[in-house]
Amino acid sequence: MTFSFDLKATDGKARTGLISTPRGEIRTPAFMPVGTAATVKAMLPESVAETGADILLGNTYHLMLRPTAERIDRLGGLHKFMNWERPILTDSGGFQVMSLADLRKLTERGVTFKSHIDGSKHEITPERSMEIQRLLGSDIVMCFDECPALPADRDRIAESMRLSMRWAQRSRDAFGDRPGHALFGIQQGGLEEDFRAESAEALRAIGFDGYAVGGLAVGEGQAAMFGCLDFAADQLPEDKPRYLMGVGKPDDIVGAVARGIDMMDCVLPSRSGRTGQVFTRRGVVNIKNARHADDPRPLDEDCRCLACRSYSRAYLHHVFRSQEIISSMLLTWHNLTYYQDLMQQMRKAIAAGRFDAWQTAFHTSRAQGDLAPL
Repeated sequence: MTFSFDLKATDGKARTGLISTPRGEIRTPAFMPVGTAATVKAMLPESVAETGADILLGNTYHLMLRPTAERIDRLGGLHKFMNWERPILTDSGGFQVMSLADLRKLTERGVTFKSHIDGSKHEITPERSMEIQRLLGSDIVMCFDECPALPADRDRIAESMRLSMRWAQRSRDAFGDRPGHALFGIQQGGLEEDFRAESAEALRAIGFDGYAVGGLAVGEGQAAMFGCLDFAADQLPEDKPRYLMGVGKPDDIVGAVARGIDMMDCVLPSRSGRTGQVFTRRGVVNIKNARHADDPRPLDEDCRCLACRSYSRAYLHHVFRSQEIISSMLLTWHNLTYYQDLMQQMRKAIAAGRFDAWQTAFHTSRAQGDLAPL
């Protein structure tokens, strides 16, 4: 079985479809929980699957440093290593090198850097990134690219984008012929429409199984991101998946889907769960607040997750304030379930041709705010 994408329905720019891989199907729009170090923090793989996730994301940079891609390969690959048999997408490592590594040096060849863990020296080139991701055995592989922080001047954005396009060709060449595995190109160009168009044309000429919008959610703000997505997604092929990297908050995700995006990932639902921030249909709830201490109600009465079915706000407040491990587990489970339910609602609304009405109801419900205190 090979990798394929079937676009099922559209409503305006919003799309719903199905990505098929040898390890399973991915319903789009899809949200990918982030399993940075071969685990979604505070979650069992079976629990992640129960939330409705079809695919996880793994981080090339973190896994190459610890436990190393070579060790994971010797142990049977990333799927076996982390007990997740559904599809996995791995990023290229470029963003983490730029944001986490010490003493990094960028050249035409690639990036050399010191590990943020132990100071050891490493190099990632497009060829090495493809090798690492092959050793991990991921189903969807990302090209190695450079992602400059915004704001940046046009000359810096153009230089970075064109370097990423040369690296995209090298990534394509190094990836080779791997039936059942997909390679995605990454569009760059900052917020500049002409640079984004140039990048998209270069990627089309190389040819990829899917296309990502990179270089957003890096400090530009939602309005600027949406302004870019108004044209960036349209520049990518209609018959391939479109992936917006590193996004985001629920309203970011809804706005991205409205602009033609099919796939997203973000650490937010799991990271927020560990810090007591909970996403509900009525907006954000901070479980640490004292108002929840005597509240017997669930976080969200319409939620199907274990935290909402079996535990009260009072209990969740208590275990969070007591720094009990079960707090991170339950709140992350809830947030990931909320995100997956959000994706399922959008898929149904797009298929039914009522995405605009669903969007209005989504924003209206969130604007209500949390339940009144008892």
